[in-house]
Amino acid sequence: MFNGGMATTSTEIELPDVEPAAFLALLKFLYSDEVQIGPETVMTTLYTAKKYAVPALEAHCVEFLKKNLRADNAFMLLTQAALFPWKGRDDRCEVEEVRSLFPVTGENLFLRPYSQDTRARLFDEPQLASLCLENIDKNTSDAINAEGFTDIDLGPAQSGILTDREVVSLFLHFTVNPKPRVEFIDRPRCCLRGKECSINRFQQVESRWGYSGTSDRIRFSVNKRIFVVGFGLYGSIHGPTDYQVNIQIIHTDSNTVLGQNDTGFSCDGSSNTFRVMFKEPVEILPNVNYTACATLKGPDSHYGTKGLRKVIHESPTTGAKTCFTFCYAAGNNNGTSVEDGQIPEIIFYT
Repeated sequence: MFNGGMATTSTEIELPDVEPAAFLALLKFLYSDEVQIGPETVMTTLYTAKKYAVPALEAHCVEFLKKNLRADNAFMLLTQAALFPWKGRDDRCEVEEVRSLFPVTGENLFLRPYSQDTRARLFDEPQLASLCLENIDKNTSDAINAEGFTDIDLGPAQSGILTDREVVSLFLHFTVNPKPRVEFIDRPRCCLRGKECSINRFQQVESRWGYSGTSDRIRFSVNKRIFVVGFGLYGSIHGPTDYQVNIQIIHTDSNTVLGQNDTGFSCDGSSNTFRVMFKEPVEILPNVNYTACATLKGPDSHYGTKGLRKVIHESPTTGAKTCFTFCYAAGNNNGTSVEDGQIPEIIFYT
């Protein structure tokens, strides 16, 4: 770089793939044997140490990672570890080597609120799934019971984590109605931290609300920033039934769809509400008008009456109040209004 026929004549040498903090840590180690790494710089410093063949600094980085492995960073470290060529093996990370450096336990996998896409990616990658499943510790069963499954396919079903009886009960839960009781939480998980909240805008439930392809719609606004993750909807008056539903949140003034999901739900014939969730949380800003929409395909359902124009949710821990204001949504709304109709519940995080 500096000597010979190909030496650069520039006074500045650009290193486009090296972070400044990582390169400074490398220089300090080379000149003073001082190790200066932290949670934010350890991966980039490890990369730099490998790039410039400084095995002693590599070892310090790996030791730092091993000592600071926690439930909230294990999955991230596991995926990043696959980017590094341990023992010089063609930029591949062997399963045995990753296992020794980044052990994955039941707590790491099941006690974090992974989004559905992240969990699906885990089971779509055979090598990663094999590594994770083989390293689940003795607490896995308790972890699954506590956190639950929200989807199941041949990957998890054949992993050996579940007993034959548990596999059968879960497949029945996802395929028949009425659904048999399962030992796991069947509520979809969310990638947001904090406590889930919900409000119900109706004070009474009545029977027979019909559907003909028109969306039930209601306008709303809130007094503070929240993230809506789903709605609670009423189900059939005719006993256990499956519904297909498209849910949306629309920015009213611009008519922009901020979030939607084509999904479904199963009801048991009661007047309870049943959860339908968005794929990703939808950010709701304070004092902005939004329209909640639900287009249902199914038989006549229950519906709410004696609706409230304002609903206040108060946090039981902090006392913070979130105020929802509901308004009539003009146009085709299948009859839903402030006073009665569908979309009784909004499920959200603050």
